[in-house]
Amino acid sequence: MVEFTWVDGGRALYRAIRDILAARLIAIDTEYDSFRYFREKLCLIQINTDRKIFLLDPLGGLDLSFLKAYFADSTVPKIFHAGDNDIRLLKRDYGFEFRNVFDVQRAAALLGCKDLALAGIIRTVMGTDLHKSKKIQRSQWDTRPLSQEQISYAVQDITYLTDLYRIFRKEIMAKGLEEEAARSFEQIASVSWTEKTLDPFGHLRIKGSREMTRSQRTRLKALYRWRFRKAKETNTAMFMILSDQHLSELARSKIRSLSSLRRSEKLPPGKADRFGPEIVSALNESPDFPAQDRSKNA
Repeated sequence: MVEFTWVDGGRALYRAIRDILAARLIAIDTEYDSFRYFREKLCLIQINTDRKIFLLDPLGGLDLSFLKAYFADSTVPKIFHAGDNDIRLLKRDYGFEFRNVFDVQRAAALLGCKDLALAGIIRTVMGTDLHKSKKIQRSQWDTRPLSQEQISYAVQDITYLTDLYRIFRKEIMAKGLEEEAARSFEQIASVSWTEKTLDPFGHLRIKGSREMTRSQRTRLKALYRWRFRKAKETNTAMFMILSDQHLSELARSKIRSLSSLRRSEKLPPGKADRFGPEIVSALNESPDFPAQDRSKNA
């Protein structure tokens, strides 16, 4: 594995500040958990100065304000692969702005590459295979310490980006695509994070909802909206509050009280104890919906 420095404070942070601010270009990547949380949780920031790789731990209370002016410096290329979400989260959590962004995925697309995954681009352009697991991608990045597999995954994500930058930059210039590339990169640099909003018809996308009676769909809609609110309130992924299957079974039931919910055994005891009163309240919610919702498919 390529050498790296883990940065969670102290002398490691001092060295990172010194080396990053002296770099003439950097590659950036992040690892975040969008699977278990309602709002994506930023868990790791990887930076490659073209000479050293730093893994910055945002969960360690690091002061990363030194990056603010650096990221906004238009003379320093900031290299990403599919950097939209990385930039959104870094803006959201730290108020950073980005200038002079180069996105390897967008450059590869502009140059006609077919496989735009990072591993595919590296295989095509550099003849090197990355050994990355989807299981690691969805692992718990907010646990400490990270496993060797997680660290290897994070380091691989950042190792080749500066080399790809040089290769693609030359090709873009040789083909006269500088203006088109610049427009595409500016789009990425300008993205911003927005919070999830409730899909008013999301309950109708739950399997079996179309076969429900009007009353059952009303209950499903109330449960769906309650789950969204609870997920937002607790910053928990919606499926971890209640699954779609649980919502469907509860909507079809005749449960009207906490005791009947517990007797039904439609939820694990822990879920029934934690959310029972709120679920019963949602199930008993009156159909106070706009007229256009009071149709067969409401």
